[in-house]
Amino acid sequence: MATTDAPIEPRFARVAAAIGDPTRARMLSVLLAGNSLPAGEIARAAGITPSTASEHLRLLVDEGLVAAHSQGRHRYFRVKNADVARALETLSVVAAGTDVAEKWLREPYRRLKYARSCYHHLAGELGVSLLDALISRRALTACEQGYALTPTGEAWLQDIGISPPRRSSERYAYACLDWSERRDHLAGRLATAMLDHFLERRWLVRGNHPRSLEVTPQGKRLLLARLRSDT
Repeated sequence: MATTDAPIEPRFARVAAAIGDPTRARMLSVLLAGNSLPAGEIARAAGITPSTASEHLRLLVDEGLVAAHSQGRHRYFRVKNADVARALETLSVVAAGTDVAEKWLREPYRRLKYARSCYHHLAGELGVSLLDALISRRALTACEQGYALTPTGEAWLQDIGISPPRRSSERYAYACLDWSERRDHLAGRLATAMLDHFLERRWLVRGNHPRSLEVTPQGKRLLLARLRSDT
């Protein structure tokens, strides 16, 4: 009697199952801000108990979606890498295809739509505007790896107080499809350096939602004004 081998389960089926649980999806959304957080803080943000959070985090670590490290007596969790963050953001874009436009007019979505962190870079309307400004001013030029920083771009960064980061094994600058805008914002090592600078200068501050960002009066004067100007 002829027999057939059992079909091979695609690896992404397990990953999809891990992401698809509503509780774990909320936890991953919290971690998409790019911060390393203790289980208790993740639990509070996701609306679950610490013991439940620990069980879910263990599975997310096992499936390679989340990384954990110990510091003193505490254990911290983060999205494992930029590839995972990009996949989650892309899934958000797909899911947003069924959203009604009115959703983005309501809180907390309205603030998330305007400015938020996507892993370690700036996303939302402001993130898209930043990439548009850098391209229109020829601060970035397209290359095989994504974008390369031009001499004009180096001068622009130095003018706002940023020393261009050195190239490393991490991808330097590339496009990331934005969840709410369905256009690209900037990702990579360069984008991380820029968001870090905006937060250090307090041009942007963290909002009530783990991923939301708000523009301060200094940011309106020193960042938004530069994005809107031709220089």
